[in-house]
Amino acid sequence: MDLPLLVFVLSLAVLWFSANLAAFFGRKLRPLEEAEREDFRIVQAAILTLLGLLIGFTFSMAISRYDQRKSDEEAEANTISTEYDRADLLPAGDAARVRDLLRDYLDQRIMFYQARNERQVGQINASTAQLQTDLWRTVETRAVASPTPVVGLAVSGMNDVFTSQGYTQFAWSNRIPIVAWGLMAAIAICCNLMIGYGSRRLGRLLFLVLPLAVSISFYLIADMDSLRHGLINVEPRNLESLSQSLRAH
Repeated sequence: MDLPLLVFVLSLAVLWFSANLAAFFGRKLRPLEEAEREDFRIVQAAILTLLGLLIGFTFSMAISRYDQRKSDEEAEANTISTEYDRADLLPAGDAARVRDLLRDYLDQRIMFYQARNERQVGQINASTAQLQTDLWRTVETRAVASPTPVVGLAVSGMNDVFTSQGYTQFAWSNRIPIVAWGLMAAIAICCNLMIGYGSRRLGRLLFLVLPLAVSISFYLIADMDSLRHGLINVEPRNLESLSQSLRAH
């Protein structure tokens, strides 16, 4: 599901082939009689309605997951900005180190959103984990040496930074279940089989309408659910804006 264009091409080919195959066998084996067509249309309308509901429900799932990833990116930018300001609560040496590490950490978070392959993501996650360790050690050492409420604010802010990154990781792993894709594909194939079987004449171009519409829907859902290979991606605009602001500062 990480290659939306491939989803579109395969869906169009399979659905169009299904409609034509059903039309061919419907004429060769057992054409529908006029007395059967009314019942056939009822079943056909019902299964088409079911397909529409499934596509709509799955599209809603894809939108909600995309919106969640955008919200988490904004939350990460806010927590990093807050902790950068709270670094003033630490002694000058610790504050300078925390700010340097936060700027490097921010760069890694931007790269995470812009990465386009799993190898890059693995390297970025490793660097991010190391920076988190260094950041935590810095504030932890100061908190142990000087356990005051003021230093506690800096520690709390650092914890929020790590928590927001954890929420982002979860949101990016929360994909549309493969079962939902399988169910949609099965219903879509059944719909095209019924369209082909119930046709009165073999209109190959007409059989392309439903497969094309369903394939475009599948493509849009897969593109929005794709993390790094689609046209609709979560851009780290808030993180980039914060990075520019911190560098200028």
